[in-house]
Amino acid sequence: MANTFLTRTPSSAGNRQTWTISAWIKRGTLGTYQNIVCSRSDANNALHLAFDDEDRLFYQHYLGGSVLGELKTNRRFKDTNAWYNVVVTLDSTNGTAGDRQKMFINGVEETVFDTDTNLSQNQTSDWNDISNPMYIGQGGNSNNYWTGSMSYVAFIDGTAEAPGIFGETDATTGEWKIKTAISPSSAWGTNGFLVLKDGNSVTDQSTNSNNFTVGAGTLTKTEDCPSNVFCTINPLDNYYPNSTMTHGNTRITTANANRSYNTGTLGASSGKYYWEVKMVSNVTSGGGTYIGIASTNPNNDGSSSAQTLGYKQYDYSYSNSNGNLYTDNSASSYANTYGDNDIMGVAMDLDNNKLYFAKNGTWQNSGDPTSGSTGTGAISIQAASDTVNGFYTPGLGDWWTSGFTVSFNFGNGYLGGTAVSSAGTNASGLGIFEYDVPAGYTALCTKGLNE
Repeated sequence: MANTFLTRTPSSAGNRQTWTISAWIKRGTLGTYQNIVCSRSDANNALHLAFDDEDRLFYQHYLGGSVLGELKTNRRFKDTNAWYNVVVTLDSTNGTAGDRQKMFINGVEETVFDTDTNLSQNQTSDWNDISNPMYIGQGGNSNNYWTGSMSYVAFIDGTAEAPGIFGETDATTGEWKIKTAISPSSAWGTNGFLVLKDGNSVTDQSTNSNNFTVGAGTLTKTEDCPSNVFCTINPLDNYYPNSTMTHGNTRITTANANRSYNTGTLGASSGKYYWEVKMVSNVTSGGGTYIGIASTNPNNDGSSSAQTLGYKQYDYSYSNSNGNLYTDNSASSYANTYGDNDIMGVAMDLDNNKLYFAKNGTWQNSGDPTSGSTGTGAISIQAASDTVNGFYTPGLGDWWTSGFTVSFNFGNGYLGGTAVSSAGTNASGLGIFEYDVPAGYTALCTKGLNE
């Protein structure tokens, strides 16, 4: 949602003392101030539910130029692979100061805060006032945009709800999971709404008709959702590569000088998985772009001894400039070169320890990812259980002093901000890809890992 936001201006005031906000969120960029929801009448009057530049979640009432109420977590939220359910409630009529504003993460109330400023009893909030715009994904003054994903953003006007109407604990895994049917204990109230339900619709799905509009940018639908998490590139494993990540950490621009590699947020030790990588810019014949899989983590600083993807044992990469395969710092002739605008497919078969690459839908080296243990045209790889990490993740290596940009499609149906032009067949039904997914393969996502 970077540089994209939703907005709605209430035509009448709702309850400004009692209400509930809930959102399912997946983080993108870390270390920057980003709003989940906001209401801002002017510089001196606003309400924010946001992350600060230290990755703390905070909820702040700013009225008349002063902070009248605030909760700011002690812990930091840096998991860009997980969906969080954030619920905040206000009931300033409550006689107990500590119960007037509450925050819940995945069904559990936060009780330890760096900042805990209680509202005065019966204090009104800037949120939910007539002619006062509500914002989703922006700070109300064209800044502090949300860079991740959102789903099931709900507001209940007039009731401080328990988080159990938005999610529940899974009996098998013990994890908090989404409830797709939301039933307030009383009613949605005057300005209550539910948007981004099962997609990118800004039409209110509550019993009201409090529709939002896209204030700026382009709102795109993602297959990644609270009930099925898809792989992205991992910003927490980016210290040495120092790449720049956008579009929910699926578009990667590598650093100008660092010779290193990035890895994915999901890994696998068994099963068959498929993903795509589009060469966006500066992937030239003289460059060093390496796509493949990693079983290790980057650990050097871009010096002359730096190691890109395929330079360590049991990492495997396919180079754009010469078509070679690299593993254990050794090169062998493999397939065609590739460059800007090419879409490369990766099929990782961890049941038979084989790896395949496609260029614009054509499997290289006459490969057949459905050939099983025969491995027609395959690259034979080490069993995941014998590797350093015990699993493989998608990898992207750089050996090019000018840097380059690529976009991954792990099944979200987009390459950067552009939808695939014509979705290929996919027997697993998980994810949307440009080209046909080989029979027996699936997207690298939580449902795919559990098939």
